[in-house]
Amino acid sequence: MALTTHRERALEFLRVAHAFRLGELPTEQPDPRTRELSRWARTDLARAVSVLKDVDLRALATLAGYAARIDRLTRTARETIERGKRIFLCGCGATGRLSLTLEFLWRARPTDRDRVLSFMAGGDVALVHSLEGFEDHPRYGARHLEQVGFEDGDLLIGCTEGGETPYVIGAAEHAARISSNPPYFLYCNPDSVLKRRIGRFRRVHENPHIRKLCLFVGPMALTGSTRMQASTVLQLAVGAALLFPDRPALDLIEDFRSRVGAVDFSFLIPFIEKESEAYLADQRVIYRVRDFGITVFTDTTERSPTFSLVPFGRLNGNPTLRAPCHVWLEDARDPADALFRLLGRVPRSLNWRDVDPRTTDDYLRGFDFSPRARLGPGTHHEFHIRNSGDAVAFRFGGLAHDLPLDGAPPLFQHLLLKQLLNIHSTLVMGRLGRYTGNLMTWVAPTNGKLIDRATRYVRHLLADADRPVATYEEVVHRLFAEMPNTPPNESVVLATFRSLLNGEQGGCGKQAR
Repeated sequence: MALTTHRERALEFLRVAHAFRLGELPTEQPDPRTRELSRWARTDLARAVSVLKDVDLRALATLAGYAARIDRLTRTARETIERGKRIFLCGCGATGRLSLTLEFLWRARPTDRDRVLSFMAGGDVALVHSLEGFEDHPRYGARHLEQVGFEDGDLLIGCTEGGETPYVIGAAEHAARISSNPPYFLYCNPDSVLKRRIGRFRRVHENPHIRKLCLFVGPMALTGSTRMQASTVLQLAVGAALLFPDRPALDLIEDFRSRVGAVDFSFLIPFIEKESEAYLADQRVIYRVRDFGITVFTDTTERSPTFSLVPFGRLNGNPTLRAPCHVWLEDARDPADALFRLLGRVPRSLNWRDVDPRTTDDYLRGFDFSPRARLGPGTHHEFHIRNSGDAVAFRFGGLAHDLPLDGAPPLFQHLLLKQLLNIHSTLVMGRLGRYTGNLMTWVAPTNGKLIDRATRYVRHLLADADRPVATYEEVVHRLFAEMPNTPPNESVVLATFRSLLNGEQGGCGKQAR
């Protein structure tokens, strides 16, 4: 029976909350280098950009220490292709989108285009916007693996930034049962913490038929925002294994790190200022892209759950709820062609009507990312990001910058653009007040991990305000009470904090965070 009250929904979560209490994981903890990030975004963009670039460079330096392990993944991937079998890439959220990006880059090669397939929690529609709760279910990962045609001898490479995502774990465990080619399971938290805290990770760790690859690079620049450093190192590691079968990983990582270090990221500052000014004036930004569509699209999609922005709207959607930015795939003739150009293939929908009607082909076809899309009234600004042959050309109003490519391979081009866009969008949102310090206080709590994260952030805010800190259970109940009353472009974390600050919860005593 459907849960009808916020109390019932809160109690349902609390029954399983032990599985999602992830605050001890380093990827969920604040990076001390960025504690003033929200203030720098408003008052010192040069410092903010410099620090965020430094966090990225340090993550890449740490990744170099895992090069020998990545080489083993490379050999396995090469041998799988040589035997005529296929490689499947799996992830959720940011890791799902990096999996789709890597398939796009693979398919741009002249041969063997169908030998690498990607899938993510919720299907391809999850590239467009998040689908609530899919990643919480290991059986969905196993079911999806079978649907995409995984067979004996095929290789699954599953990526989960935290190392605890049930969907990816379900897919990896099922792949280990199906294939004599043991799957790879990649993650970005230390084994010691994961084994102590996460029972489902212990199953993976103790399974001799699953190969584990830990790429721990420390906490994220924006607390918990694994779309940043964690997904960067995962994309580089798996991209190295797929796209550079004969090149040592250390050489590849050092090459990319050197290229990133040579780029002056400060050119982003006027672009950050201009985009944030547009949003503050209730105007919209249209990203016009061609070659880099999937990377630009990924960043703009991920802004919605991270900062509680209205997601991309469908053709027949609510006209009063408009996403602040949109993406146009240049040269696309219609909505279907735009999706094909975005993915480099025909979309793969789950069509699981029994689970969620938004997983269907019909639902996905309701989005239009072609230049013919109607965006409604209001002022729109176009932000062009193009490959001009020897540079990435950025054009936004009167702003222009050409970023030299210097012969960088496509993987490097997309990864560097990803890093730049992550920094750009994070600081735009900081100027709009969409996080506090380096805490994601505007996160949308759409699954178990994010409900836990929102709960922890409310308790942080109460402690920082020197007020009695409600128990975890009290915060969860108040969070679920505020969810139905909080508009999609507002912060339920802050609404819950204000409610507790005003004494609307039951009595609670002071206790540690």
